[in-house]
Order: sequence, then structure tokens, then C-alpha cells
Amino acid sequence: MPIRGEIVVLAGGAPVTTPRDAAKDAARDELLNADYHRHDPSLQERVLKWITARIDEALGALTGDGTSGATGLVLFLLVAAVLGAALWWRLGAPRRAARTHPGVFGDIGPRSAAEHRADAERHAAAGRWTEAVREQMRALVRGLEERTLLDARPGRTADEAAAEAGRALPAHAAELTSAARAFDDIAYGERTADQGAYQSLRDLDRALERARPVLAPAAGGAA
Repeated sequence: MPIRGEIVVLAGGAPVTTPRDAAKDAARDELLNADYHRHDPSLQERVLKWITARIDEALGALTGDGTSGATGLVLFLLVAAVLGAALWWRLGAPRRAARTHPGVFGDIGPRSAAEHRADAERHAAAGRWTEAVREQMRALVRGLEERTLLDARPGRTADEAAAEAGRALPAHAAELTSAARAFDDIAYGERTADQGAYQSLRDLDRALERARPVLAPAAGGAA
């Protein structure tokens, strides 16, 4: 719909006199029609184009010498920072890869709780705290299996063992959960083992040996 001054010319060529403000409004409404903008670049494309242009300018300035080269380097670093912020905003903060924990016992063969405790004490005496923590946690879980408070199941993780044992021994549920988390952090390298970590596990193991389980009520509500 062409506009000439205050005259709006229709498609057929017949002029129609239109007030100036109304003509502006009609023109603006026409230009806002989505059909005229379907091929416009998206916001992401415009941002990428702007960043590319700035990088080109920075690289071009870097090829110079003296002040021009220094200015180009500063510009390049600024553009890199902007690009990093844009990626952070678009993709979000980098997430640590999810850890996949093998079972508490890994691929070792079946051993008794007493054997695991003996190995834990041997490692502790030598100051090998990571190995001592691993063996002490295995002793704790194996001891619960030997008392049938846990079923012997290959591949069970420390978290699973703590959750299951906590239902039978609710008074120690919080300690079991903390022990499982400490074991995971130490066994998989996110925390350094020390004597305190080993001692806490050993004390818990001894407390669990004396603890009496809370039996679930039988069907029908009978104790």
C-alpha cells in the first residue's frame, strides 16, 4: 500500500485522502506483518554474526604492530570473554559428569566380614587410609549381610546398602547415610581419606554389631 504524503494509493490506483497520523499507523501496522519478517535472522544468528565480526576485527588488528597490535589483543580477549559468557548463558554452567559407582565390593571374590576388618586394620597400621576406608566399609556391609539384615546382592552400592540397612536399624540410619557418602567421596577420589574417616567407619561397624534390628510388622498388623 504505497503512501505519498497524506495520499494513500490503493492497489487499483485510486487515491484516497487519509489523515497523516492515520496513514502512519496504517503503514506501521502493515510493516509489522509477520509475512515481511519470516526470513529475518533470529536473535541467536544476529549475536553470532556480531561476535564473528568482532573476532575478525580483533584478528585483523593483531596482524598490525605497535599500538594497533596491543589494541587488537585486548579486543580479542574481550570478545573471547563475551563469547564465553554467551555460551554459558546458552548452555548453562558445565555440569560434572555423573559418577557411576560400582558395587561396594567391586570385582573381588566373596570374603567374610572378619577378613575385611583384618585387611582394614592392616592398611590403617601402614597409614594407607583410602584402602583402610574401603575395606572397613566392606566389612560393615558384609557384617550386615551375615546377620541377614541385608541380602547378599552383587553390585550393591554403599548408598543402597545404607538405605536398606537404615530401615532395619533406624537409630543408625543417619550415620549409615553419612558413612556411605564419605565412602563414595573417598573411594572415587573427591576427598582425601584420613585416620578420622577410618575411625568413624570402624566405630559405626562396632555399633551396628551390637544394634538390634526393628522388625517390620507382619501382614494384618500383627507384631
